[in-house]
This record gives sequence, C-alpha cells and structure tokens, in this order.
Amino acid sequence: MCGIVGYVGSQSALDVVMAGLKRLEYRGYDSAGVAVLADGGLAPAKRAGKLVNLEKELAEHPLPAGTTGIGHTRWATHGGPTDANAHPHLDNAGRVAVVHNGIIENFAALRAELAGRGHDLASETDTEVVAHLLAEEFSACADLAEAMRLVCRRLEGAFTLVAVHADEPGVVVGARRNSPLVVGVGEGESFLASDVAAFIAHTREALELGQDQVVELSRDGVTVTGFDGSPAEVRAYHVDWDASAAEKGGHASFMLKEIAEQPKAVADTLLGRIDAEGSLTLDEVRIPAHELRETDKVVIVACGTAFHAGLIAKYAIEHWTRIPCEVELASEFRYRDPILDQRSLVIAISQSGETMDTLMAVRHAREQGSKVLAICNTNGSTIPRESDAVLYTHAGPEVAVASTKAFLTQLVACYLVALYLGQVRGTKWGDEIRAVIRDLAGIGQAVERVLGTMEPVRELARSLAGQDTVLFLGRHVGYPVALEGALKLKELAYMHAEGFAAGELKHGPIALIEEGLPVVVVVPSPRGRSVLHDKLVSNIQEIRARGARTVVIAEEGDETVTPYADHLVRIPATPTLLQPLVATVPLQVFACELATARGNEVDQPRNLAKSVTVE
Repeated sequence: MCGIVGYVGSQSALDVVMAGLKRLEYRGYDSAGVAVLADGGLAPAKRAGKLVNLEKELAEHPLPAGTTGIGHTRWATHGGPTDANAHPHLDNAGRVAVVHNGIIENFAALRAELAGRGHDLASETDTEVVAHLLAEEFSACADLAEAMRLVCRRLEGAFTLVAVHADEPGVVVGARRNSPLVVGVGEGESFLASDVAAFIAHTREALELGQDQVVELSRDGVTVTGFDGSPAEVRAYHVDWDASAAEKGGHASFMLKEIAEQPKAVADTLLGRIDAEGSLTLDEVRIPAHELRETDKVVIVACGTAFHAGLIAKYAIEHWTRIPCEVELASEFRYRDPILDQRSLVIAISQSGETMDTLMAVRHAREQGSKVLAICNTNGSTIPRESDAVLYTHAGPEVAVASTKAFLTQLVACYLVALYLGQVRGTKWGDEIRAVIRDLAGIGQAVERVLGTMEPVRELARSLAGQDTVLFLGRHVGYPVALEGALKLKELAYMHAEGFAAGELKHGPIALIEEGLPVVVVVPSPRGRSVLHDKLVSNIQEIRARGARTVVIAEEGDETVTPYADHLVRIPATPTLLQPLVATVPLQVFACELATARGNEVDQPRNLAKSVTVE
C-alpha cells in the first residue's frame, strides 16, 4: 500500500529517497513527502497528489543537503489526500519526523491524551500521534530507538513506522507489526523500505524484519531488537533480481512488460522442481509426507486475482488427489468460524506475502492446528515466514497494480502442489505426473504463441472503448477465467464487467443481454470436456440470438464455434485443466488496451494499491 523509504549513508539522502519513492509508485498513492536531516535541524516537504507535485515543490523550494532522510507515498486511510495529511508528520517542535503504513486503532484515545497535555495536532491522521509520542519519550531517554520501542508498546493495530530526530542526525529508526518493512545493507550505508525495489539500485543484500521488531540504521550498521528491547535474530538474504528487472525495458507500461514476461515467469516457476526421474521435489514444502497423506480437506484462502487462481486450483486438486477442496475469500474466512483441524491443509496465495486479510486467515488456521502452505512471489515476506511451508513463484518483480504474471505463476504453483499431493498420496501414477509436467513445460511456448497473435485483440479493444458494459462467460475452469477477465476490466478500464458461469445464464443473467452488448466467452476444449463444450456452444447461440456481440476464445482447430463468433480469438490446444494459462492472456491484453484507449493509467489504476496491507 503506502511506500516508505529511509536512508543513512554518504550519498544525498534526498536523491536516494526520491529515487526509491519513484520505484514504489506502483504501490498506489495520493500524496508524497520527504524529510532530510541537515544543518542541525529537520527539513520537510510534502504535497498531495502524484510525486511530480512534490518534485515541483522541491524545485521551487530546495531542501538543504543531508545524508540522512525518509520519504513516503501515502494511500489515504485516516483523513483525505491533502497537504496537511501527507507524510512525514512532525511534532510541535519540528524535531521528529515520522512516516507510517497501516492503521493505529487506538489513535483516538492517544490523540485525546496528547491534546490534554497541550499538544497541537495539525492533521486528521492517526500517524501524527506517533510523532508527538516519540518527541515525549525522546525528551526523557535521548535515544530514538528506545523511544520507538516505548511508543510501539502503546500502539494497537497494524503498522510500519520509520522516524528520524534532529538530535540524532545519523540515525533512522523503523518498527513493524503486521506490515512490511525490509532493510537494505550497503557499504557504509543502510536503507529501509516497504519493498526491496526502493533500494535495489544500490544493494541486493537485505534483512528480514520479524514481527514486533525495531531496527536502528546508521552508517556503521544495523541493530534489531524486539519491542521489549531484547536482541532479535534476523535472516539475511540476497535479492535474485536487479534494478533492470524493475524497469519498463522499452515497453509503454509495466503491465505490458509483465504480460510479455509471462513465458519466462512460467518456466522459472518450474525450474528445479523436477528431478532426473521426473518426480516432483518441492524442497520448500516442509510438511512431512505422512501428514499430507492424512489430509482430509484442503482450504485455499486468497483475495482478488489470487482468489481466482485458487478457484482454478480447486478443479486440479480435487481431480488429481480426490481430496475435497474449498476456496475462501480471505477477508471473510475467519469471520464465519470455518471448520478446521489438524488434518486440514490451508493453502494461502499472495503475490506480496503481505496481504493483511490473507495473513489473518493464515494465523487463524494455525490457531486451529491446521498446516499452512503459502504460495508467494516475495522472498522474506510475512505470510511465508508464518506458514509451515512455502512455494515461491519466482515471477520476479511485478510492478503494475493489476496482476498478470503473478496470476499465471500462482496457477503453475497450484498445479505443482496438486501434483505433489497426488504423488505423496498415491492418487497419481508417476507416468501420469510426468505427462502433466511435460504439458506444463510446454506452456511457456504456448503463451509466447498467444502473445504473437494479439493485434486483432488490441484492435477489438480499441473499438469497444466507448462501451459501458462487457460480460464474460465460462464453464469449468473457464468460469474463474471469466471472473479474472471481468476483474481486469474493472480494475483498469473502470467499466461495469461481470463474469458468469455460463450454465447460470437462464437463471437470471440472460436478462442483461441486449443488442450490441459485448460478451466474451471462454470455450473449453472439445476434446477434454466435450459435453461442456457443446453446452457452451448452445449458450453462445442463445446470447447471439438476443443481439449480443460475441467474442469467442477457443482453441485452434475448434470449428464448431466459428459460425457463432463475431470475433474469434484462437489459443493453442492444451489439456483442459491447464487451459487457463493460455486463455487468460488475451483477456489481460484486452483489458490493458481498452483501458489505454480510454485514457487511463494502466500501471496505477485509481483507488487501488498493489499490496493491501490493512484489513
């Protein structure tokens, strides 16, 4: 959600922080600000709106040079997107500056307490109370890290805090509870950020911060303690991608770049997971085989696009393992008192590994004694650390808010988990697993072929830029694909778009069909699910008879749909359960092009953030 950057070193802190904030723009924000320690004081600047507004302010009113600073891009929670509510927030003396991600749930009581002691709070935010509390504690202990520990013990909610004090000019202090914060370690310099992308141009060496920890950065190094002051262990790791991976690489948008990267991302997710005999070796799955054999229910928890990946995974898991599988929206999961026990396996899917709803679902599942397996793209993030096992997707950085390559790699990871369960439980023979693996290994080339035939899809999208509504239909695994196609259009084009199971048409949705309404139909293979294929062809005839403009996605060689398609999009023939890996790609391109034709910013859609780190 919010982007945070902190720096201590010998470089210009303002330059490092501003460059870091630019790399975090994809997270979504509505204001931005910085603070630099210089000349014995604190120099802040902040503005509502995009980073360019802050850059203009800094050009007109330059800040003094300094080598210690913090910065922030805000996604509004408490208080609207105004200059006053933008971060950093200062105490009344202007000696402390704080930036914050998350929500402080007891801020109202703390604010009233501060006002009673004569503090004058200038914003509507929950963050500002922290600056004032830090100032009070620092006046007593003269140690910013200790002041942070004392303040954090009083706070309720989920938060990342990063602060500087004018009386400690070479120090940046951070703290985290249920919100992402990562440390970058360089030569004679240190970094703090909500994402490694902020400092990847300077160092690829990072430290994981654990729950309820405070970190103190200086040129001499990094010190990490618990909120209680006890020494804390941290895990160091090397980021396996560089700054160029987070650049557009000649593409018009990050989304287009990430769509184009999908063949490689799919291949990378398969790397190292198949031994010489063709058996799966998922080393990250640290759950003993005998416990997996005793599993009597699988529950998948996820949000948004990851939820759609989970819906598709359900078909594969039940078909290949014969274990009942439920798919739950993580935001609803723990509130309905789900039935879980030691024989339940919970699979949590999250690109960032910081999705708060999913993290809370993971914690609830573990409280019930269930084993949790995380599918995640971000090394060192919270959800994998708090799970019993993890399968990393190796998609590389995904910058665009609307997920593309993360979705495909999540699907591949789900298929691997399903096959692994089948292998452990003996519900799939070795040669059957090897056959599916061979099919998965060819998916990257199939996606590449799809990407090479997308110009007609782009032309179609541009022709529909004036439409108000687009509907999506699918059956079997094509139904979640339809949901994902509709979500992409809502996210990017700000249009009314709905995905339906085609069999439900006559139970209500067919009333929406009118002359000229675009309806995208994902057609299953006539080979693998011939009965469903024939039924869906009948659905296409029904909507076309009522004036719909049909956009049909069908595999190569399927000629039965041709008479009923106003626009026909061909995809390579694939096994039924794997078809979403190729069928989704035209829908991504379609949404991206249509949004661009409507003049929308595809990388940063309005009101959305890349990682939702509050409930």
